[in-house]
Amino acid sequence: MRTHNWIVALGSILGLLAGGCVTAFGAELKAVSPPGAEIVGPYTPGILAGDLLYVSGQGARDKNGKFPPTTAEQVKQTLDNIKLVVEAAGLTMEHVVYSQMYLTDAATYEEALGAWRAYFPDGGPARAVLGMARMPGTPVEINAVAVTDLALKRPIRLAGQRPDETPPDAVVAGDKLYLSSCYGLDAQGKMPAQGAAQAKLALDRMGAVLKAAGLGFDHVVFVNPYLTDGVRYPEMNKVYARRFKFGDTPARATIRVSHLPHGAAIAFTGVATMKLSSRRAVRPINMPPSPTASPCVFAGDTLYCSAKSAFIPGPNLGIYASSVENQVRQTMRNLLDGLEKAGLDLTHVVASNVYLDDMDEFAGMNRTYAQYFQRPYPTRTTVQPLPPSERKRNKDEQWPMLEQISVVAVK
Repeated sequence: MRTHNWIVALGSILGLLAGGCVTAFGAELKAVSPPGAEIVGPYTPGILAGDLLYVSGQGARDKNGKFPPTTAEQVKQTLDNIKLVVEAAGLTMEHVVYSQMYLTDAATYEEALGAWRAYFPDGGPARAVLGMARMPGTPVEINAVAVTDLALKRPIRLAGQRPDETPPDAVVAGDKLYLSSCYGLDAQGKMPAQGAAQAKLALDRMGAVLKAAGLGFDHVVFVNPYLTDGVRYPEMNKVYARRFKFGDTPARATIRVSHLPHGAAIAFTGVATMKLSSRRAVRPINMPPSPTASPCVFAGDTLYCSAKSAFIPGPNLGIYASSVENQVRQTMRNLLDGLEKAGLDLTHVVASNVYLDDMDEFAGMNRTYAQYFQRPYPTRTTVQPLPPSERKRNKDEQWPMLEQISVVAVK
């Protein structure tokens, strides 16, 4: 055992010296950074893990630290910044298979989407577009996932979808399928007023896209339901739970957002595995089976973990930490429950999404977050979906949720 540990330790050191990290289980993670990039926090611009490149959320600043004046130019600049990371990995923007675009101004959706079409005349990668209250010092933020071999990439389009008008409904990337946002549109392209009806139609569309790829809902490993205040959680969950097997649902990060394109109240995006035999849900013993979310789900060697907060399960469940720093500490403990049950730890994390209640608390979150990771840090996207909540303890001494974090890990 001592000899084995010594070999693992030596492998880790050699991996770090080579610009990457060999985890305790043998997976090699390679850090990717554009020449001259100024990295000011506990994140890495890009991480290569197997046949995928994960790219941190990029902002709209140009090389001089300035923002272009229009949303269209900001989107282009942000995509150019992603391109620098992708090219540093020896790839092109054609290799990008999935992206999430975050915008603060609902009035600029059409301008932003027009800039996207100009950048990707062939439709580009699968895509989600989301309205946020704030981002860390940028009006536009975009992250990405790219595949290292174009032979592994295949777009999926439903009938009537034109590449010059919309991104693909999904993109196959090797053994994974990345889904674009699915909205609750009816046959006439209209959205019902009722949230539950929108949720049903959005899931119907997701089912149609999965079917077009030769898959079903049982192949899904991770889902992002994005909701505005036009949909209540219980009505969405009631519809959602009917699509999945109780106790074997996908991992999930359910995020309230400020706004969505087309005036939608709900949108679903996510990841599915092309090989059902490689899918396995992971549930720590302190988490009972759920009709709506598994703590973590494997797709081959990749583990997708549900967003966690400082929520403490059990008979006195709730959030009892009053500061963002202490809430992040409890969140990390909760994430570790799932990772450790899967036989992994935080060194295996390649990407994280941090959802802050108040971007003014970014520095406190950042300091605490940094204590739990080592180089090469995971890629990261940080956003504030809604205006800050009221900081008030309830009668049971519980505090509002100040952050959530979801992660992707590779063994």
